[in-house]
Amino acid sequence: MPPAKASTPRGAARAAAAAVSGLVAVSAVLGLAGCALSGDSPQGGLARAAAGQPADGQAAAGQAGGAGAKPAVVATSRIRNPGNGRLEAVVPDISRTVLLIGDSQSEPADGWPRLGLAAAGYNVYFCGRGGTGFVAANGSTGNYIDALQRGDWLLPAGTPALIVIEGGGNDAAGGAGDAQIAGNAQRLLAELRTRYPGTRIAMIGTLARGANDGGGRRSEVDALLGAVAAANGLPFVSVGDWLTRYGLAKDLADAVHMNAEGRVALGGILEHRLRELGLDRKPAVEQ
Repeated sequence: MPPAKASTPRGAARAAAAAVSGLVAVSAVLGLAGCALSGDSPQGGLARAAAGQPADGQAAAGQAGGAGAKPAVVATSRIRNPGNGRLEAVVPDISRTVLLIGDSQSEPADGWPRLGLAAAGYNVYFCGRGGTGFVAANGSTGNYIDALQRGDWLLPAGTPALIVIEGGGNDAAGGAGDAQIAGNAQRLLAELRTRYPGTRIAMIGTLARGANDGGGRRSEVDALLGAVAAANGLPFVSVGDWLTRYGLAKDLADAVHMNAEGRVALGGILEHRLRELGLDRKPAVEQ
């Protein structure tokens, strides 16, 4: 049987599965990636970063999308931004890199948002932590806007190819109100636009079963974030019914997180949606 085309959800899922199977070989070289904690040392902390261990014992980094893109990239050092005086992370190939801000759906290096973005051609630099969101904090790390402003994690220096904000699940679970979520999302967008005026921003909503299939508050938050994105003229990937739309509830590892097979499947679906929205990375034409 001929190989599936990566432009289809099924083919993308197969391509992502092949990429994940090759992660073990290179994980020791690349290490875990993400935003470094403000207290980390440049030598050990930036390589360890704040991404956490991959779920289900999966390997941490590798290639995806057939073009050398990595779902996890490591900052090499820190630099102080002369414009705002804040420390930032030096990330190799920043012009090929997406800044992904998210929660525990994105935190594992084989998380489905990372796999989808890598399959769409990006290296992925992650800022975030499980248990956080637009309003939700996890104790050691603030919500998205607070973590950014007080340096709980470090943004990359330079100009990323794309910024993607994923989340909302912890806000739904924590009982955050619509006004709180929308207000903090707006503050985050304003800060990111100030930091990266030349970078396109997109949003991914809250993974759920769907409003008519028990999605509850998670589906409501997904719709709310879609309205915030629309009000700001941003591309939005609604995932508030993906578990039932694509028959993936069977691949839940718990009430809200996917097992390894589910992460691969969602990564393929996300890649397809990113390409539909024109958010895949377009390689520069060599002169």
